[in-house]
Amino acid sequence: MPNEKVVSEHYTHGDLLSDIETALITQGKTIADVTLEDLAPVDEFHIGGRRATEHFLDQLNFTSQSNILDVGCGLGGPARFAADRYNIHVTGIDLTPEFIETGQVLCQWVGMEEQVTLHQGSALSMPFADGALDGGYMIHVGMNIADKAGLFREIYRVLRPGAHFGVYDVMRLNDGDLCYPVPWANDDSTSSLASPAEYRQLMVDAGFVVMTENNRHDFALSFFQDTIAKTKAAGGPPTLGLHVLIGATTAAKMKNMIENISAGYITPMEIIAQKQE
Repeated sequence: MPNEKVVSEHYTHGDLLSDIETALITQGKTIADVTLEDLAPVDEFHIGGRRATEHFLDQLNFTSQSNILDVGCGLGGPARFAADRYNIHVTGIDLTPEFIETGQVLCQWVGMEEQVTLHQGSALSMPFADGALDGGYMIHVGMNIADKAGLFREIYRVLRPGAHFGVYDVMRLNDGDLCYPVPWANDDSTSSLASPAEYRQLMVDAGFVVMTENNRHDFALSFFQDTIAKTKAAGGPPTLGLHVLIGATTAAKMKNMIENISAGYITPMEIIAQKQE
């Protein structure tokens, strides 16, 4: 069962903001002209990147001017995208201090510090009032949280009645020994995978009504194939990408994740639910 300190340390880079800025400068960009699209290769830290974010969030029917929760917001990439696309305010929370510190600066770079608010803290004990938020989502978060029952109870608490909530996580499909390391864990001591059925039951137990589920297995493998082909054609990865965030183990982690998905052990899944009125 992973503890929060170990999980946070797993994601801590050490000099992330500087490395992002260096990569942007190498690409011919400056802080003055950086855009959301420029940042997407590094701040959309999940399978499918921006394409997956669009597909997922478009299903949640966020209303303009609402305040939406991003659980495990990372650097805030999906939060900034959502705030811009749907004209909403996004309140994010993440365990890793460096992610929040870096994300706040990225919000300033693209002029979105008023639309996106990022907090450092635990998703199991959020500093938000009961019913304070109009909807929410989490993207590739549950793999590091063993207490998913507590997680969904806490999310349920902070959402208003009738709010929509979406999960896009890597979930366990079939038994089998996973290849490690993967992006969320170096070994099984910090990996807390659960099946779609377990997610669904825990969300229902918390009070949610599950509306839809989507297995994104085929999309994931197609996305990885496209990414590998583009990387080969370009003679290497782009200057700014997830390798800046993950570091020297990027290739091994991505290879293992593809193998685990191909073997049918895991898959990225979407679950869309609603808090009862």
